[in-house]
Amino acid sequence: MIEIKYTIKDPMGIHARPAGELVKACAAFPCKIMISNGTKSMDAKRIMGVMSLGVKQGTEISMSFDGEQEAEASAAIAAFLEEKL
Repeated sequence: MIEIKYTIKDPMGIHARPAGELVKACAAFPCKIMISNGTKSMDAKRIMGVMSLGVKQGTEISMSFDGEQEAEASAAIAAFLEEKL
């Protein structure tokens, strides 16, 4: 299992468009990917779960990757977070 942490820089946090893009990026990998805002943890491949976290600018999220292609997934999602959020 691999875990990454990232502090959201986007002034709007994780709103609908980036949440959809994040879910799509996560769905490209077969491993289990979870996203957490520190209090709640959700499946990162489900848009409603990601949106329900209510992540705002300055919030530190953690994402865990477990299973097949976890290393590739964590690298790709870390790059996505830096570029988009």
